[in-house]
Amino acid sequence: MNEQELRNVVLTTLGDIAPEVDGETLKDDTPLRNQVDLDSMDWLNFLIGLHKKLGVDIPESDYAGLITLENILKYLSVRLP
Repeated sequence: MNEQELRNVVLTTLGDIAPEVDGETLKDDTPLRNQVDLDSMDWLNFLIGLHKKLGVDIPESDYAGLITLENILKYLSVRLP
């Protein structure tokens, strides 16, 4: 999976949780939860959705490092099966 395909999966998964989010306006280096209105359950559902779509285990201990879209993309890209 290339970088653009991965980005599309992440944005689609985010859109499943928050359909009002326009992925084209998101900044890669700004905390994602500051850009979109996700409560803790929405955030958890987003991470679970990424796990289901990509088959990447995301342990709870790693949640704190998944702040920006850039962090998430880098994290997933090195862990894809």
